Amino acid sequence: MNGSLYYTANEVMEMLGISRGHAYKIVKRLNEELSSKGFIVVAGKVPKKYFAEHFYGLT
Repeated sequence: MNGSLYYTANEVMEMLGISRGHAYKIVKRLNEELSSKGFIVVAGKVPKKYFAEHFYGLT
């Protein structure tokens, strides 16, 4: 996944040290925010840049 523009829920789970269910909730929330702004989203994945903007220490 070196060239991927997205993090999967499993990657979010590993990075944050949280449960898979909680990781999916975070991905879903971020995707809902993007969708409300008119962006097309991919279920179960979140853009790396958008994710980093929402979590301290990742940018």
